[in-house]
Amino acid sequence: MKDTISSGINEPLSAFFLSNNITPTGVPPKFIVPESFRKFKELLALQSTRTGGVSEEPYSSLNLGINTEDSFDCVHENTCLLCRSAHITPESLVSSVQVHGTEILFADKPGKYHGYDAFITDRNNLFLCILTADCYPVLLYDPQHQAAGAVHAGWKGSAGKIVMKTIAAMQTTFKSVPEECFAFIGTGISANAYEVSLEVAREFPLDSCRRSPFSREEEKYLLDLSLVNYQQLLASGIPASNIERSHFCSYADSSMFFSYRRDQGKTGRMVSLIGLR
Repeated sequence: MKDTISSGINEPLSAFFLSNNITPTGVPPKFIVPESFRKFKELLALQSTRTGGVSEEPYSSLNLGINTEDSFDCVHENTCLLCRSAHITPESLVSSVQVHGTEILFADKPGKYHGYDAFITDRNNLFLCILTADCYPVLLYDPQHQAAGAVHAGWKGSAGKIVMKTIAAMQTTFKSVPEECFAFIGTGISANAYEVSLEVAREFPLDSCRRSPFSREEEKYLLDLSLVNYQQLLASGIPASNIERSHFCSYADSSMFFSYRRDQGKTGRMVSLIGLR
């Protein structure tokens, strides 16, 4: 079953939501709400799209990445628009300059950090943010202990098993039981578009890569990072029935998502966030 586009609240899987906060261009922010999290009324979880902001090309329009060459004012306004749409404040966000590592921060206060690629928290009104434009965001929730996690899983982080390390951190910190947890693997670059070198492919299980038909002179492979992280969630003990995977592709679905690879580095960023209200 594929994701659907909707303004309602009872659509299957991840539905698109349009807020009532109209931007100067007349288009409201548009974001994805994971179906698997929507039964938890205390939880806010979403992944933004590129629609509904004020930035101009090549960052049009809901660019949330301060590490881009977009203007600071536009990124700030986009952040405010999305926060108003989600009924939270920009001052409640937790983010980091991501470095494609495996460092995890226990967040007990909002702020902008450096060097972390995952967060965990059990505090109310803290919303953990992961910025992506091809890498995979993975959102985690333990409803028994009301604890959340957010993970930036590019190929380096995935090779370093950052998802498994984050779940282990939740077990240690909150006494989370993986069998009781839920996970959402958000939109990233799909295997059909993600060509990597043999060196990178060797970092992953054989069933997550296949020989690329696009590079006949070089030995290249197509890497399925969504599958890699799904397998790591299963290996950590989260049941398949508690894992949701986005069916979109940041590279292919150009009208909805930014893609670093497709746009040759000059593009915006989506945010995936999770937290307890």
